[in-house]
Amino acid sequence: MAQRIRYFFSLFKDAIRGQEQDYTKTPLKTSIFLLAVPMILEMVMESLFAVVDIFFVARLGEHAIATVGLTEAVLTIIYSVGVGISMAGTALVARRFGEKKYHRAGTVSFQLLLAGFLSSALMGLAGVVWAEDVLLLMGAEPEVIESGVGYTRIIFAGNMAIMLLFLINGIFRGAGLPHLAMRTLWLSNGLNIILDPIFIFGIGSIPGMGIVGAAWATTLGRSIGVVFQLYHLFNGKHKLTITRSNLKVRWETLKKIFSISMGGMGQFLVDSAAWIVLTRIAATFGSAAVAGYTIAFRVLLFSLMPAWGLAAAAATLVGQSLGADKFFRAELSAYLTAKYNFYFLAVVTLLYLFFADDIVSLFASSEEVAVVASEGLRITVLGYVFYAVGMVMVQAFNGAGDTKTPAYINVAIFWLLEIPFAYLFAVTWGMETTGIFVVIACCHSLHALVALWFFRKGNWKKTPV
Repeated sequence: MAQRIRYFFSLFKDAIRGQEQDYTKTPLKTSIFLLAVPMILEMVMESLFAVVDIFFVARLGEHAIATVGLTEAVLTIIYSVGVGISMAGTALVARRFGEKKYHRAGTVSFQLLLAGFLSSALMGLAGVVWAEDVLLLMGAEPEVIESGVGYTRIIFAGNMAIMLLFLINGIFRGAGLPHLAMRTLWLSNGLNIILDPIFIFGIGSIPGMGIVGAAWATTLGRSIGVVFQLYHLFNGKHKLTITRSNLKVRWETLKKIFSISMGGMGQFLVDSAAWIVLTRIAATFGSAAVAGYTIAFRVLLFSLMPAWGLAAAAATLVGQSLGADKFFRAELSAYLTAKYNFYFLAVVTLLYLFFADDIVSLFASSEEVAVVASEGLRITVLGYVFYAVGMVMVQAFNGAGDTKTPAYINVAIFWLLEIPFAYLFAVTWGMETTGIFVVIACCHSLHALVALWFFRKGNWKKTPV
């Protein structure tokens, strides 16, 4: 027993230190552990930031919470581009690492940076110019627009840092360097958590900036994280490195990035557009409903982010295994990861069912907001055990470079079912936010079952990358 405990802690130290491994040969359970630990810790910090950020913003009132919720609903369209390119990065870099073509991985990484830089610059400019219109379009009350337009404008202006953060971490994961992705988020979000109360409320000679301070904290913290990422991409200390010979525009590679990214963008965009519509439906019931809805999903992210971190291990293993022509290993890695994720989210489900009120009381500014948020937690987590499997299957598709299959599934489930039924339950049948939460739990469960069915068919093994 003592020997097994020592072995566990030895593996844990290796995962944190980030010793580079050949994940096409390392025992599969060990590979999942070494990849998943830093990925989970990375996502824990991301979810911790989301919760801490809304904790401080909630002290400014429900209008501030509504501003964050409405802005992020639209900002997810921009995130979709970053996530899509990030998926392409993970798939392409993982495949090159599986083939042991490390120089080509560096070339792919530079093309990914070009794509992320140009797209984020264009979208950021549009967001700054039309920030007020964005809030108006989302149904924000006049008080929300008046107090929150500065927050929205700064967040859109700093979207390049957010996009590159996603993108480069996707590259690190594909290369089997999740410890660098972990350290990036711990640095950027750690700074964010420290700066949030200082910039929002002020300290000493630093004046408080209110909701605008939250935007500056996010932008500054994540920009420093990107600087850290770029240093490790160019310092030549890893198998993945960008050298002078990689600094050329490769149109064929960019075309391939675009092709894979379109499916990834489609996945996130369809999911995000559904979330925007659901947020817009919630907004018809007032700022308290939006605030409760926002708090519920920020808290849910606290558990889903680590689960996504575990699922992301499957993407790396599937991509590298396919690059090494080890198809059975690729499939088995997805099933094993799904089993571990199922256990994790089953425990989380029980915690939220029993302690939803206590958790929500830390964030809610009024009884009306607390009722909406706690109900959202209890209902939504009923689909968690299905979602645990579904998110791994989706990540396995993405790691194989088959980003289009999950995108088609998203369209069918989230647009053709979730949006119409959410409106039917919430507005037509008068269930309000309760109806939205019920539909979300049902549709995400169905999504997981459909994704598993397509994964078992095995067509993803033939995806050219």
